[in-house]
Amino acid sequence: MFELRDITAGYDHRRPVVRGATLAIAPGESVGLLGPSGCGKSTLAKVAALLHRPDAGRVVLDGEPVDGWRHAAPQAQRTAVGVVFQQPRLSADPRLSLRDLIAEPCRATGHKRAEASARADELALSVGLTAELLGRRPHEVSDGQLQRACLARALVLRPRWLVCDEMTAMLDASTTAALVAVVETYRRTHGAGLLAVGHDHVLLNRWCDRTVNWSEITQA
Repeated sequence: MFELRDITAGYDHRRPVVRGATLAIAPGESVGLLGPSGCGKSTLAKVAALLHRPDAGRVVLDGEPVDGWRHAAPQAQRTAVGVVFQQPRLSADPRLSLRDLIAEPCRATGHKRAEASARADELALSVGLTAELLGRRPHEVSDGQLQRACLARALVLRPRWLVCDEMTAMLDASTTAALVAVVETYRRTHGAGLLAVGHDHVLLNRWCDRTVNWSEITQA
């Protein structure tokens, strides 16, 4: 189970953007979180991805409370969650080739370079990237191609949980459909749970087992 319990979070303790958010996701379940722009969805997604420490509340991952955030989180918890953000160019190191971008989490967790590259090549095929594209850097590919690489990076350590924060907001319909299909194939294969954050209720309703509104899970 992935639980967000009474989460309050923001970037200024006096003005939290998330107040009292509570949400639970079962293993293998896909949950859509629907809300307007600026309501705090992305901040909650960062908390769920263990990238932002909440001001109050608790994240419980597979029955274990989370006490560390970002690099201070235990590796077992940190690698249990994969995350894809809305803007791939803000979450990709412009110095890395797409192959190295995908393999980055493997190298950060002690995998040998050859093993990391092999895993990156495998994931690249699954998200629709050709071998020729893997040698390019972010500025040499389209937004859709870069987001495919970012999704592969999120999956490379085989996480049990996925957080997709407006993953398809900047993409065309065909790329959106392709990336959603990749996520669903991964979920069926590995039994992963999913939190899909967005403002497109049609997409979330088609994609997820259930969709909840922001107002249903928060106090603001």
